[in-house]
Formats: sequence, C-alpha cells, structure tokens
Amino acid sequence: MVDRKDIGSWLSGPDTSNISKFPGQRLGLPESGRGSMARAGRRILALCIDWGLSYLIAIAFFDANPNAILAIFAAEQMVLVGTLGYSVGHRIMGIQVTRLDGGPAGLLAGVVRTLLVCLVIPAIIVDADHRGLHDKAMKTILVRR
Repeated sequence: MVDRKDIGSWLSGPDTSNISKFPGQRLGLPESGRGSMARAGRRILALCIDWGLSYLIAIAFFDANPNAILAIFAAEQMVLVGTLGYSVGHRIMGIQVTRLDGGPAGLLAGVVRTLLVCLVIPAIIVDADHRGLHDKAMKTILVRR
C-alpha cells in the first residue's frame, strides 16, 4: 500500500523527530534556570566585560597595546576559568564553564579553551546546543549558575 510519505515526503518537510527542542536537551540539561545552557546574549556580554577589563588594564600599564590586551585577556581566561570555572565576565553574567559530567573544567581545559577562543573562529562555530568548537574540543559546556 502506498501512503503519503512514499509519494510526497517533500511535502512534509525534513524529518525533525530527533532534533532537540532546546539547547542542551541532548546533553540532559534543563531548558531554563540553573544548569541550563548559557545563551548567546550572556556569552557575548561576558566576553565584552572581560575584553573591556583587559583593555582598561592595558591602557593603564601598556599604553593600550593590542598585543597586551590579548595577553591580559588570555591570562585572565586561562587562570580564572582553569581554577574557578568562570572569568570576571562569566561571574557577572551568572554563567560557568563545567565539564560535560558536571565537574570543574580544570586548568588544561582553561588553557586550551582560551587559546581557541583567542583564535576566534572555533568560538563562533557552534552546534545546536550552543557549544563552540572550543567547548567541544575540551568536552566542556557553559551553563547558567
């Protein structure tokens, strides 16, 4: 017997049965609130805060040298994300970096994530769960605190 799917499956559009309804669902995270995936707005604001602080420090001590700004930003990210799980901007925006199993990110993840964020491209290529390549490489996620 021939049914609609056999004749005109293109009328139904693509199969979306195994696509998650919200970022983080495939990872077992809640849709909203504590422990849910940090959305782009919080991430971008946290990045702006961290970059702005790095810029202010570079103005005060290094005559706003662009390399100094990047080095200060990288040092802040490596040390704070690697040890505490969040940078100053992350803390202000209420987000935190954790491993997929919920544990702390760790120093190695802090260093590698930061190097990839400084390359920019890995951070702007994201999947359906809003995880950038830098997070996927280190098996980390950025969640709401």
